[in-house]
Amino acid sequence: MAQSLVQIYVHMNFSTKNRAPSLTDKALKERMHAYIAGICRNQDSPSLLVGGTADHIHGLVLLTKLDGVAKVIREVKRESSKWVKQQPGAPLRFYWQQGYGAFSISPSHVEPLKRYISNQESHHQKESFQDEFRRFLKKYKIEYDER
Repeated sequence: MAQSLVQIYVHMNFSTKNRAPSLTDKALKERMHAYIAGICRNQDSPSLLVGGTADHIHGLVLLTKLDGVAKVIREVKRESSKWVKQQPGAPLRFYWQQGYGAFSISPSHVEPLKRYISNQESHHQKESFQDEFRRFLKKYKIEYDER
């Protein structure tokens, strides 16, 4: 077999700097999600879905066989941050937080995760992003520093 075949689903998420609610304009937020999907596609890591709220995003990405998750997310954050600052009515001081979360997803969990990402607004009326992220870390048994 002379091929390199890869199928790695990654659930990525990260927040705005200091979790500031910078994406309150619904149309801008939707354009941001679409733009992020385009960045992923241009890196050969197509996004199955991007969603989120005013202070963070979630993305379900099929990771490329050529680049690691850190490079893909670094490009997503860098390019989307530059893009949003050029949009009319966008916050001039928009930044993403330094870190991120990236979790592997089984193919059998793709559809439930897509539903989860699609329902972020209603989900976060019950659970904060911080509590959600802590829950992911606990689920995946990842040690972390609360700072």
